[in-house]
This record gives sequence, structure tokens and C-alpha cells, in this order.
Amino acid sequence: MAEKEIKRVDLAKYNGQNGNPAYVAVNGKVYDVTDSPAWTGGEHHGNLAGTDVTDALLNKSPHGEKVLAKLPLVGKLVD
Repeated sequence: MAEKEIKRVDLAKYNGQNGNPAYVAVNGKVYDVTDSPAWTGGEHHGNLAGTDVTDALLNKSPHGEKVLAKLPLVGKLVD
């Protein structure tokens, strides 16, 4: 099965609001954070679902990439 491609403009729709799932992009990959308690309401420490959070996760987060292993991979981010 081919990896699902998600355009940046479409990623914004997955913001965790109004019943929408919550997705975030990191290093070109899109992850589903919908069921993560840390992402309730589509927000985590000022970071918003539906966006690319690479900088925040890799440069500002104490836990870094290791949390990604716990999240479902949805596909890859394309422009």
C-alpha cells in the first residue's frame, strides 16, 4: 500500500477541533495525535494540531523524537 500524501493545506483541517482528528507533521511525516491525552483539544503546550511541529519537537521539547514511536503514522507531508 502506498504511503498517504497529505498536503500542507489539508493538514490544517486536522486540527482536533469540531470533531476533526488531530494530526501533526514532524520531519515530513504526519502523525495522528487525536487519542493522545497531551493533545486534548488539538493543542499541546502552545503547539497546534494541523501544523508542522518539527522545530518545537526537535529544538524545544525535552522528550524529542522518542514520543513519535507511540503515535500512529498517517503518511507524509507534501506541499
